[in-house]
Amino acid sequence: MLEASMKTKHILAVVGAIVLLAFTSISAYSQSINQNRGSYLVEKTAWGHPNIQGLWDRRTITPLERPERLAGKPFLTPEEIRAYERASAARGDGRPLDSGRGGPSVHDPSDLDYGSNVVATGRTSLVIDPESGRIPPYTEAARKRASAAAKTRELRGSADSWTDRSLTERCITWGIPQGLLPQAYNNNVKIVQTPDHVMIYTEMVHDVRIIPLDGRSHIPESITQWHGDPRGRWEGNTLVVESTNFSPESSFRRSNVNLHLVERFTRTEDDMLRYEFTVNDDTTWERPWGVSFPMIRGDQPIYEFACHEGNHGLLNILSVARNLEKQAAAQ
Repeated sequence: MLEASMKTKHILAVVGAIVLLAFTSISAYSQSINQNRGSYLVEKTAWGHPNIQGLWDRRTITPLERPERLAGKPFLTPEEIRAYERASAARGDGRPLDSGRGGPSVHDPSDLDYGSNVVATGRTSLVIDPESGRIPPYTEAARKRASAAAKTRELRGSADSWTDRSLTERCITWGIPQGLLPQAYNNNVKIVQTPDHVMIYTEMVHDVRIIPLDGRSHIPESITQWHGDPRGRWEGNTLVVESTNFSPESSFRRSNVNLHLVERFTRTEDDMLRYEFTVNDDTTWERPWGVSFPMIRGDQPIYEFACHEGNHGLLNILSVARNLEKQAAAQ
């Protein structure tokens, strides 16, 4: 009995040591990344602002939300990162491991360009707040809006007019902050600075925002815009951009016109720009939530994104819808 008890204690001690070692390695890995970046000396522009200019690549296979199978696990170990990246590459359809299969893409896998790496921090999701890595639940008001919109769509066809199609499908805008999240392709961002403005150009749907830094007030609440009304300021080495006055037609994940967006851009290395945002809309989500991920400096030019509202795809969608209506009427 005594010998068996001692063996059990020995096994438990070994298991405990292994668990502690694994936890320590994960903590040391994430802490070493943060410590190295905390000592970085940011280059300044000729007028003294932190220099965040250049071309930045936001590709990553890390999902927006933490997969349920990784619940309670905010970071991957270096070994898990390598395994995750290998499994994602072996998937074969051009999509990341945890993106879900869904229906077939209209694009050939060779056209997709999610990238091949998880974020440099090793996080299991881009959402970092709440700690669950999951977007908070919708409010009752948001669910009612979604239900009413669905009933309205039932009363008319999905292509009665070009206005029935989404802004992204019509090549008007990908929206903010959706346009700065990693996409299936066109993941480049270009930033240009002047003493009193910052220009942020996203490759997807060639969206451009010109952000004033002069402390001007927001436009009246009665005026809404596709990308909201941005106002920028510097907090140390971080560019902070606050946006309000979003158009209801450019809704971000069912958000309402009450959306308040705060973005942060921080240069953490010569070749790395940390992008963070927090969204707050108490008519849409039960609490604010936030995202953080690094963008990597790119070395290739951005080519024209030749998509516009009169594109062939939209014409074909409407033409096919009219043809289907004729066929139905003839029966």
